[in-house]
Amino acid sequence: MSNYKTFTMELAGHTLRVDIGRMGKQANGCAFMQYGDTTVLSTATSSDKPREGIDFFPLSVEYEEKLYSVGKIPGGFNKREGKASENAVLTSRVIDRPMRPLFPKDYRNDVTLSNLVLSVDPECRPELVAMLGSAIATVISDIPFSGPCATTQIGMVDGKLIVNPNQEQWKNGDLNLSVASTTEKVIMIEAGANEVPEDKMLEAIYMAHDVNQTLIEFINQIVAEVGRPKHSYTSCAIPEEMTAAMKEIVTSAEMEEAVFTDEKQVREENIRNITARLEEAFADKEEWLAMLDEAIYQYEKKTVRKMILKDKKRPDGRQITEIRHLEAEVDLIPRVHGSAMFTRGQTQICTITTLAPMSDMQRIDGLDENEVNKRYMHHYNFPSYSVGETKPSRGPGRREIGHGSLAEKALIPVLPSEEAFPYAIRTVSETFESNGSTSQASVCASSMSLMAAGVPISKPVAGISCGLVTGETDDDYLVLTDIQGLEDFFGDMDFKVAGTHDGITAIQMDIKIHGLTRAIVEEAIATTKKARTYILNEVMNPCIAKPRDEVGPYAPKIIAIQIDPEKIGDVVGQRGKTINEIIARTGVRIDITDDGKVAVCGTEAEMMSKAIEMVKTIVTEFEEGQLFQGTVVSIKEFGAFIEFAPGKEGMVHISKIAKERIKQVEDVLTLGDKVTVICLGKDKMGRMSFSIKDVPKGQQGVAH
Repeated sequence: MSNYKTFTMELAGHTLRVDIGRMGKQANGCAFMQYGDTTVLSTATSSDKPREGIDFFPLSVEYEEKLYSVGKIPGGFNKREGKASENAVLTSRVIDRPMRPLFPKDYRNDVTLSNLVLSVDPECRPELVAMLGSAIATVISDIPFSGPCATTQIGMVDGKLIVNPNQEQWKNGDLNLSVASTTEKVIMIEAGANEVPEDKMLEAIYMAHDVNQTLIEFINQIVAEVGRPKHSYTSCAIPEEMTAAMKEIVTSAEMEEAVFTDEKQVREENIRNITARLEEAFADKEEWLAMLDEAIYQYEKKTVRKMILKDKKRPDGRQITEIRHLEAEVDLIPRVHGSAMFTRGQTQICTITTLAPMSDMQRIDGLDENEVNKRYMHHYNFPSYSVGETKPSRGPGRREIGHGSLAEKALIPVLPSEEAFPYAIRTVSETFESNGSTSQASVCASSMSLMAAGVPISKPVAGISCGLVTGETDDDYLVLTDIQGLEDFFGDMDFKVAGTHDGITAIQMDIKIHGLTRAIVEEAIATTKKARTYILNEVMNPCIAKPRDEVGPYAPKIIAIQIDPEKIGDVVGQRGKTINEIIARTGVRIDITDDGKVAVCGTEAEMMSKAIEMVKTIVTEFEEGQLFQGTVVSIKEFGAFIEFAPGKEGMVHISKIAKERIKQVEDVLTLGDKVTVICLGKDKMGRMSFSIKDVPKGQQGVAH
């Protein structure tokens, strides 16, 4: 075996080991990563030539979860991993976001960053190792890249911030924060939080940023020893002479007039007209026509950025901190369990809530040591008609999965406990119209939809996004409240923050530049706090101020009781006979957990109560003197057997049937009779012994 280099450092109580040159030698860059016993193979590869006919950087990021890494065999018939899990998709997005801005803007070669999880130590999260591995594999490769960058995760348990928390701390703590940094600036923030105050969130962000500086020093040492020279590439930048020619045909004033309108459709029509003029003018220049779309994009971008930054003028005429027109509505969809619609300018989201028994929770076969069940599911859909386009639906892509997860993360902290509200909950956000920050509109719509459905959330949650336009220096910038699509496309940042009045529940930050100063981060968090407070007070609260007292008429009703776990077998019965009999008699649905929680779900209160009584009867420790209602199920010469609960029988001796002496049981009882009996204890054979004649007056009865 050829020689390879090993680099190590101590990081948050565990050893981080990086092997270079040991594996994956045909990739442009490869890092064999070990953090504790968590092992990830990270590679970076690029194509030799740029991809033709595209106007974007074709970066692909893969995070592959292999169940052998936790000693599992995949479920299902196939017994091999299928498509990427939701967690794998979300991890790929978190790796992509800080890396993408550090590649050259005019680079069109295909690049793939691949991360293969080989083993998992519960003390060291594999997602973090993959983030670091991708950065190291890329920066030591010959692929053009303005790194290094590094990522740190911060958790919080009992108010204490923890660097790179283990799986248990991450899962059960009050903060899940990932922060990526370059040498000087923060480049990515992703967070889920249990109403963490803004000042505490800033403290956590810059704790991670400080740790990242230590990691970057470590990465620089690796690059110094094994880094490869960056290869040259074919630039896809727009020629200066083409830009000059465009400005002679379409003046800056004309472009400004074309893009500065609050109607997206009008703006797009204006750009189509400009494109047609330029296509006609450049008809004899094929090489320019191939770059025309990108050139017009760059012209639009420079125009919008100049007007915002220098003239403080936004495309739709709003003030810098002004939010677009807002509307909120609930109960617009009949028969569903809950619905709400939230509109912000030309962004419109309708969220539908569905309630179901806990057995409908989503089961996740992932890298967690224990199988994970998701009680709350938020799904987000983005159809092509929402942006005036036409294309077939092929199911949710990475963007839809990411937006759904962000809204889910924002709402989890305010959901009631399973004990207080024993339902599985699904919210689906349908995008009816889109022009900026649909993910945060879905947070607002979902919060109202949950309240309309009678889900007792502790507080409403609102979300808003702010943008950024920067100039030549760090001090030359403007933070924009409530960015629309054009400001997102041409701006430098999409900073999404969701939360309650009392704190932040989710953050997602995307940027297109090489990082943000602390002043920008602080202003962005303060700006979103002010905006979401306005949305909560002025729009959402007047629409629906608190959760409804009970679930709606079409939602299933659930009654839950606790039984002794040792009695579960009695309720279920042999091969499920007892519980199936209860279900058959009452028409309800019954879920029983391993710890003895019994949930009865149905739509008829009488049948639900009947099922609960049956369960209670089955698990009761019987005492002499208890009264029961039962059915005659068998008649013998010596007495009758009474079923007083599904699968539970006791005997009434012939001498205990009537006050007077009877010759045979059939003189008084027939099969199917409904009788009231009193418990006499257990007979010599251990069977329940009953009496009919000793039932107190007024409670006696035999119904034929």
